[in-house]
Amino acid sequence: MKRELRRRAAERGVSMEQEARERLAKSLDSQKKQKKATIEEILALGRKPTEPFDLKKISDEMWDEGLL
Repeated sequence: MKRELRRRAAERGVSMEQEARERLAKSLDSQKKQKKATIEEILALGRKPTEPFDLKKISDEMWDEGLL
């Protein structure tokens, strides 16, 4: 990781410290831009489902999509 940070800093002509700070700041900024849930979405999490769901079917679909 240190070697990669050094290489990227050298490519840009900045210090490793500056490269690290800018990458961390960029990462934090992108996290701030994530969509925040609305109150309706939050309240919906606490409601019981209107119909039963098949947990095996859901996990199979996730497996097929490479999410598990």
